[in-house]
Amino acid sequence: MPARSGARDPPVDERALHAWAAAHLRAGRTGLLPLGDDAAALVPPPGRVAVVSTDSLVEGTHFLARSPPAAVGAAAVAVSLSDVAAKGAQPAGVLLAVLVPPGSSSAWAREVVRGADAMARRHGALLVGGDTKPSKTRTLVSTVVGWGRASSLAPRSRARPGDLVAVTGVVGRGGVAAGALTEHGASRRTLSALLDVRPRVAEGVALAPEVDAMMDTSDGLAESSRLLAAASRVRVVIEEASLPLARGVRRPRLSDPERRAVAFFGGDYELLAAIRPDRLRAARRAVARSDARLTVVGHVERGRDAWLRTADGLAPMPEPGWNPFGRPRDRLQKSAGKRARRASL
Repeated sequence: MPARSGARDPPVDERALHAWAAAHLRAGRTGLLPLGDDAAALVPPPGRVAVVSTDSLVEGTHFLARSPPAAVGAAAVAVSLSDVAAKGAQPAGVLLAVLVPPGSSSAWAREVVRGADAMARRHGALLVGGDTKPSKTRTLVSTVVGWGRASSLAPRSRARPGDLVAVTGVVGRGGVAAGALTEHGASRRTLSALLDVRPRVAEGVALAPEVDAMMDTSDGLAESSRLLAAASRVRVVIEEASLPLARGVRRPRLSDPERRAVAFFGGDYELLAAIRPDRLRAARRAVARSDARLTVVGHVERGRDAWLRTADGLAPMPEPGWNPFGRPRDRLQKSAGKRARRASL
């Protein structure tokens, strides 16, 4: 249940929260328009275009009542930052709408805003505004505006036969976190791990000029490769043996189907890119400048859909484990379920 007000913690009030944000956030002191005005004003760099994305986190679907509020706020911003990063744009401004049941703790809302502001600033952006409204369920809606170059926006629709498919970081980190929640319960550690979204902003900016197509793996590598194939009208073949699996995926007691359920569950927030072979070296150098790695995990060919090559041969890509619709309210604890319950941090 949402935290309730106490003697030292009055319930959320829209005007009071906006006044607090204007006094405590950097954008309240540096923006062209003061924080709390009707809108925010951002100045685009010469020759850049605006890249905009919005996303939301809902209690019971993406976080639980006991989830640390600063981590909830940070994740709410990070998921939108990841979308902008996948187009090679540098984030500039963030809007955050905080929707809470009447009587909810103002301290919870302030910690959410602090976490959101810290995540935005970590990636070169400012929290420049938002909204506060009553709602039956605690929900955060974030919108990010970034600046990109029209010549290198890296749409997901331009992968071509002959391209290599590469991914930043590791595969399966989100599935490991979801499995740990199922196995070990809603401890502070497991709840924080589930919200540990690390948008690849610097990597996206560096990679965009070198790739044909790019998208983030918020839905997991399996679903992202399927979406990439559909948008580009090609076949994407992923080599299971080449996947840079996260710690916790390669557990000896997991069967192959269970391991794939964890690896492809979703929530990784890495970048999946289609790259011409002659641009691979440049792409790897670009990513290395951010102390990250880029692993080739497959290729693009003529055909349709996404396929996984395993030791047993070529098969259609498995379905993702995460689906926010059609599940009960406690879906966070059940979504890993029977398929991934043995995974742990």
